[in-house]
Amino acid sequence: MISEKTKNANGFTLAELLVALMVTSIILSAVAALAFAISSANDSSNDTVVKQAQLRCATLRISELIRYSRCVVSKSDSDVVLWQTDKNEDEYVDDNELVYIGSADIISLIPQCSNVQFALYPSGDVSYAKLVSISFDLEEDGVWHHYQINAALRGWCLPN
Repeated sequence: MISEKTKNANGFTLAELLVALMVTSIILSAVAALAFAISSANDSSNDTVVKQAQLRCATLRISELIRYSRCVVSKSDSDVVLWQTDKNEDEYVDDNELVYIGSADIISLIPQCSNVQFALYPSGDVSYAKLVSISFDLEEDGVWHHYQINAALRGWCLPN
């Protein structure tokens, strides 16, 4: 016959089970916190990657548009006008040959940007330019960064 003492020696006491449950719950809560931190970091980096891709795309599109223009003229502080091509080859600027770039166009290419400013060089009393500089602010991960897109015309002409 099995004695009472031998029968109890094969199992765990209530205190041992409670300690095991507490250790297990501490380990599981640490794993859950780590998984949440990794998920948050992944979401944050995905947001930054998307904004950087939008920035690269906008920089490329705007630079190419300006680079192949024949003339850049300042319309206002928040807009520039590009004489893209001379479609009818008459050496005169027609309305259908002009491309307008404004703050709204930059914001549509790069959402969440603000404080868009245009600058033309050489500056001064002249209304023509060889270089266009577009600066703006963009929020990434709660921090505002200042960006600038610079593009120069390949060919250049003076307006009449």
